[in-house]
Amino acid sequence: MLAAPIAAPDEIKLRLVEQVTGRVRWRESVAAMWDAGVTEFVEVGGKVLTPMIKRIAPDATVRSIVTMDDIEAALGAL
Repeated sequence: MLAAPIAAPDEIKLRLVEQVTGRVRWRESVAAMWDAGVTEFVEVGGKVLTPMIKRIAPDATVRSIVTMDDIEAALGAL
C-alpha cells in the first residue's frame, strides 16, 4: 500500500491500529507529502525527525520547535 491521505473514519481507525502494530512507512509518507506539494515541515518537541526529513526531501524547509525561543522564531517566520 502506498502512503496517501485518508478521510473515512473506519479506514482511519484501521490504519491507526496498523501504525502502532506494524511497520512505519516514514520515508514513503514524507515522500508522498513532498510529491503533493508540502514544502515546509515542523517537528515539535525534538530534533530527531528534522534531519530524516532533509535526507528524504533535501529542498524542504524544516524547523524543530523545542524551546520558547523556537516558538517565537517560528511565529516570526509566519
